[in-house]
Amino acid sequence: MSKRGWLLFSAMGVIWGIPYLLIKVADGGVSVPVLVFTRTALGALLFLPVALRGGYLPALKGHVRWLAAFTLVEIVGPWALLSSAEKRLPSSTTGLMVAAVPIFAALLAWLTRDGDQLTLIRWTGLAVGLAGVAVLAGPDAGHGDTLPVIEVLLTALGYALGPWIANRKLADLPPVAVNTVCLGAAAVIYAPFAALTWPRAVPSVEVLLSLAGLGVICTAAAFLIFFRLIAEVGPARATVITYVNPAIAVALGVIVLNEHLTATIGVAFVLILGGSILATRAGSARTARTGAGRDTEPVRSNLVL
Repeated sequence: MSKRGWLLFSAMGVIWGIPYLLIKVADGGVSVPVLVFTRTALGALLFLPVALRGGYLPALKGHVRWLAAFTLVEIVGPWALLSSAEKRLPSSTTGLMVAAVPIFAALLAWLTRDGDQLTLIRWTGLAVGLAGVAVLAGPDAGHGDTLPVIEVLLTALGYALGPWIANRKLADLPPVAVNTVCLGAAAVIYAPFAALTWPRAVPSVEVLLSLAGLGVICTAAAFLIFFRLIAEVGPARATVITYVNPAIAVALGVIVLNEHLTATIGVAFVLILGGSILATRAGSARTARTGAGRDTEPVRSNLVL
């Protein structure tokens, strides 16, 4: 890749590795509905002028049902579940467990008979990756509480279902318009719940900066940078950041929040990342979707964290 490509790649690796840290900090000062509402509202407001100036919104007409489905499984559910789980789980644990998304995606492709067939190597990757998830989901992962572990796994499942919908039902729509409407709809859904749980006192500076970072940097800025990365290095190389983000999440949790880097996290890290790489290797029996499917990569990827 070019120097510009490496710079953009590095930026995305960091940007999509920090949401877990910011969510953990924001969780300490605001409720889950307030957190999700703030992030989605900021992202939608920043995208809206671009969508209006470009005249992209009319293209969404007739796709309300699938836009709603995408919003629910990719944003409304996962962002609330992840924020709730981080009230009881370390950010490093959640960041690493969400890295199992490619494993869930491979299982979904197999169940729906869509994409490449599962070869022996890919089956091995699935087994290894799921073993890593099992290590993290063990008795000590949630300090005796299995609910946050289930919440993170449901988040990962939602992040796998979202791209499946985007690839098949939203492939021809402008990504800017899709993100504007989906984020805006999520903000509207959470607005009444956020109003009911709005903090009585102004949160700390750390919490306010974390909320701003989630909406401005991890959503809006990430969207713009990822588009430039795809234009520079292509969609295939751009998605390799999936294997970089968990390392950033774990490192930030340990360095900034003083979370413990245990042997369990180390073993799970190797298993999940190694399994994801093997499980997503291209097969030879059937070729993956191309063309329109690749065009939707920015739509699904910028909303995954």
